[in-house]
Amino acid sequence: MPSYAAPVDAATPFPRFTGTAEVSVRPARPDDDAAVARVQLVTWRTAYREVLPAAVLDEWDEGAATESWRAAVTAPPTPGHGVLVAVERDEVVGFAAYGPAEIAAGEAPDPAGPTTEIVTLLVEPRWGRRGHGSRLLAAVADLARATGTARLQVWLPETDEVSAGFFQSAGWAPQGWSRTLDTGAAPIREVRWHTMLTDEPSDETEEAR
Repeated sequence: MPSYAAPVDAATPFPRFTGTAEVSVRPARPDDDAAVARVQLVTWRTAYREVLPAAVLDEWDEGAATESWRAAVTAPPTPGHGVLVAVERDEVVGFAAYGPAEIAAGEAPDPAGPTTEIVTLLVEPRWGRRGHGSRLLAAVADLARATGTARLQVWLPETDEVSAGFFQSAGWAPQGWSRTLDTGAAPIREVRWHTMLTDEPSDETEEAR
């Protein structure tokens, strides 16, 4: 999966970034690269083993993944790309990567305004159900809303019921678009979920991750 990041001004007053002394969400730093790669690998191998092809998990290149995340943080393709990390007691326990959404073939731009896509949102399973996923999702929404984004979207594997339940609890819904990814092994069918950002953010998101 692609991964992108962009620097974010830490002084910008996004209340959901502050968290508490023990848990918070903040922009990723270059030295978070290994921790983000570790969270990605552990989460894929534990929570996504039935979703992702075995070759993707068994042939994991830790060095390449770490390098990729460092490049994503230090050299994002556009200012609209970003990576946030969830932290508990100074340990990176989850992350979210996002960027401007690409318009699918045959799709017209959303008349409501620009769309931001969440490319990846993962929380290491042993840190699950502590609100980290909800805080990451809320922070992405806050940043996107502040830049004029009208809609958020994410592609989820059709068989990933856990992630679907998480986004549904946050008020998201399937949008009716699907795609099939060629992984070199069994293809992965994904469906697109979305939510509008025209309303004020809600504090009622379930802490499902």
